[in-house]
Parts: sequence; structure tokens; C-alpha cells
Amino acid sequence: MSENLSYLSGRKGLHENLFEKLGQLAEASGTSDMQEIQQIAKDNLMGEANIYSTLSFYDLLRPENKNKKAYVCNGNACLCAGTQSRTKSELTKYLKEEEIGEMSCLGRCHENSAFYYNGHNYSGKDIDDIASVIKSKAATKETYVTQALGTAILMQTALNAETFTKHLQDLFTLSPDQILDEIKKAQLGGRGGAGFPMGFKLEATKKAEGKRKFVVCNADEGDPGAYSDRYLLEQQPLRVLLGMLIAGYITGANTGVVYIRAEYPESQMIIKQSITELEDLDLLGNDILNSGFSFQFKLIKAQGAYVCGEETALLSSIEGQRPEVRVRPPFPAQQGLFNMPTLVNNVETFANVPFIVEQGGDVFNQIGSSQSKGTKLVSLDSFFNRTGIYEVEMGTPLKTVIEQLGGGFKSDVKALHIGGPLGGLVPLSMINSLDISFESFAENDFLLGHASIVSIPENFPMIEYIKHLFQFVAHESCGKCFPCRLGSTRGFELLQKATESNYKIDEQLFSDLLETMQQGSLCALGCGLPLPVKNALQHFDKELKDYIK
Repeated sequence: MSENLSYLSGRKGLHENLFEKLGQLAEASGTSDMQEIQQIAKDNLMGEANIYSTLSFYDLLRPENKNKKAYVCNGNACLCAGTQSRTKSELTKYLKEEEIGEMSCLGRCHENSAFYYNGHNYSGKDIDDIASVIKSKAATKETYVTQALGTAILMQTALNAETFTKHLQDLFTLSPDQILDEIKKAQLGGRGGAGFPMGFKLEATKKAEGKRKFVVCNADEGDPGAYSDRYLLEQQPLRVLLGMLIAGYITGANTGVVYIRAEYPESQMIIKQSITELEDLDLLGNDILNSGFSFQFKLIKAQGAYVCGEETALLSSIEGQRPEVRVRPPFPAQQGLFNMPTLVNNVETFANVPFIVEQGGDVFNQIGSSQSKGTKLVSLDSFFNRTGIYEVEMGTPLKTVIEQLGGGFKSDVKALHIGGPLGGLVPLSMINSLDISFESFAENDFLLGHASIVSIPENFPMIEYIKHLFQFVAHESCGKCFPCRLGSTRGFELLQKATESNYKIDEQLFSDLLETMQQGSLCALGCGLPLPVKNALQHFDKELKDYIK
């Protein structure tokens, strides 16, 4: 069924994008306007139920959020910082209770007290002057440390129109096969979590047959605690766009889609400005620089759904379908957006590509560890003395990141949740055993993921933290598969009952639930949640023993 809907959505394609129409409908009249829903369904040859189920899924489109004016961040970085109760309290002095909703995560993990108002994000000291925020209706300037330790690949001087043009001129002196060979030599692993080789995806998309091909940048990986994507989109936008264009040149795709999460309004604005700048300079469009290669960009503004960070859910979202995870195979390289061959990679992965093309795959391959090549951006939350984003070579000791770059902690911390809500929950006692690489984390039963670091303070109950993780996944689950949809809800219910009464969770029951989710879920949302929970049960068993029999 969804395959047929993909074809139907593809009839109008990106120019008359169904997902954007649904966003415009919700903004204008809400999701309860059945006459409008019926008309959109008719125009796109789809059922009314399909349209409504899509509208009601997203945080910013669902009926109950229609009149919301502000959203408070409920990500685990802000949760651990303990700032959000006051943030909501201050907002209620100027807004009605029903005008305030919740979002996760706004990417303001470096200073917390994060909230969204009138198309902009705010954090830190902004909460002390809500009156000015509401009166000015403009974004305030934020600051955080950005520093590279060792080779700078992603933190080089930002590209401008002149250097972008030079890169293109050099690019067109090489064939797509030559550039693909360099990326394969580099052994660039995807920076979204699993480290899957980009060269393999490129080659598969290049060889796939299709009337059209697409390159999609997944800028909706909203791991709470990770704001490295924001850094790249806002401070290195042309580097990301150039990486996508190069991928299009290799694969034969002529369209790049940048899908940016709703919670990053400033990122959306800057990418839009960058695309317009390139178009005005004739660096996009037909026959770029007389090369015979044509490429254009389409910016898609997401509407609030963490699961859209999963590549197949993201593709369904762009098509205007309910963003449910697709069964694989077929993989996006063979059957992706509108059922056409599609390359999907995240922001940081694309941002690495210009360096490889300029310096060569062998140079990139010499940087990093034996299995993880290149560098990694690491996001440090507000518990660090020098909070910010750091670029380190793969293989850099975790202790170096924490002590030398982050300057240690402002207060006592007992664990670090690294790699987002589905990443590894690392007790502080184990930081000497890890380095920033995919293999190091995997060998120790953790997951590097985005390499974001959320600090769990000594006085924050671990039972409350893992309950929050279950609640987060239950809210964000697409509902496609039973293990994730039911398992996350049942897990939250068990933990809630244990914390609010004398009930103790049966250890075998809880273990069975985690195994079912890990083995039976279709994507990393359901499969990934058991990892940090198991880490907590292993390393904080003494703290949790009162809740489990």
C-alpha cells in the first residue's frame, strides 16, 4: 500500500510537495478542517484517512497543538539540568497554560532553559527576560566553544561563494568514478550512529536503475544532547551543500533534499539563504559551470517527529505519508523517495566529503583509528566547564575530551549518556576504557552514535532517567511494529508503577521485554532503547535494586 502511495505522491513530486501542503493546511486552519483534507486527498488521489493520519502524527500538526504559541524543550539534557520547570513557570506569566507545549530537543543543550517562541529558539539567560523576548520577537545571540583537536576537517574556515566555485571547478575535472574511488579509499563511515560505509551507499545508488535519483540529507536526527548538526547547518552550510552536490555528481542524481527538523528554525533559515545565494550565482540549476551536470536543492521543513531521523521514515514523511519505518529490503539505494534510487546520509557525513575530494581518500584514511576514519564532532552539555562542540580525531581518548577539552564538570556527575537517547549509558568509572571510535564503544557494549554527551548528575535518580527514556520512545514511536509501540509503553508503565507504589518489577519479565524490543523492532528506535537500559541495570544495579525483584 505505501509503495503505491509513494508513486501517487511522486506524480506531483517536490514542486507541489504534499508534505508541505499539509503543513500549510495545519498552520492556516488546523487539522480539523475536513473540507480542506478532502480536497487535498482528491488532488493527490489518496484516501482522507491517509491524509488525516499523517496530519495527526506530527507534534506541530496535531489538533491539540494548533493554538500553541511556545514550546518548552523536554529533552534529557534539559531534564538532567533541572531547568525546565522554571522555564515553563516563567512562560506562564505571559502566556496561558494551554498556549504552551513541549518539544524535544531544541539543540540548546549547552545552556538549557530552552524554549521555542514565534519561530525562534531561546535558552540560557533568555528565560530571565521573557518580556523582552515576547516584545522583540527576534532571536538572541548564543555562544558556545568550537575547537578542533588535531586535524580540522569540519571546522576549517567556512566555505564562501568563491571557494565553493573553486571546489566545483576542481570537481568537474574528475569523473564520477574517480571521486567514488576516493571516498571508498577514505573508508568514510556514516556519522549517524552505525558507521555504515558511505562509499557502499554511493556505489549502490550509482548502479541502481531509475528515471530519477535523489540525494537526501537527513537533518532530522534530533538526538537530545547533540547539537553538532546545528553547528554544521548554521556555521558550515556550504560545506554540507557541497557534499550533497558531490554525491549527486557521483550517483547521477539531479536533486538534493535537505530535510531539517522543525526544532531548528535558525538552521532552516540559513540553509535557505545559502541555497538562494548559490542559485543567484548560477552555481545550481542546469549545466553548472558548463559541466553538463545539473543539480538543484529542495528544503523541506519537518514538523516534529524524532522517528523521522530514521531514513525510511524520513522518505515517507517527504512523500506526505505517515512517517512509518519501511521494511528492508528494498533499501533506499534501490527504492527510496517516490520509489526512485535515493542516497540518504546525515549532515556530518556529507560535510566530510569536500575534504576527501580536495585532499584525497588516502589522506582522510590516515586520520583516526584502525576502523574509524577521520574526525568526529562531540557535543558537550552544560555540566562541563567548557561546554561546546569539539572536533577530535577518531581514536581520541574519552578522558581527553572530558578533562582537556571540556575542562571537567561543574558539579558531581555519575554517568554520561553518549550518542543520544539510544546511545550508551557510561558510568564515570569507565571513561578511561573508551576512546571516540565506533569499535571502542561497541567492544564495551556501548554505542557512539552522534557522540553527544549528556551528563547525569549524582543526585538524579537512575530509575527516573530510564523511565524518561521509555516515555520518550513511547511518544516518538511510529507505531509500525508491535515490539516498539507496545514495549516502550509497557516499559514506561512498569517503571511508573514501581516509582509510585510498592510494586517491584519482575526481573525476568523486564529482561524479556527488553529482548523482545531489541530483537523484534524494525528500526533503531525500538532496537536501540534496550542498550542504555541494560547499561543502567548492569552498572547501577545497587541503585535500582529496590525497584526490581
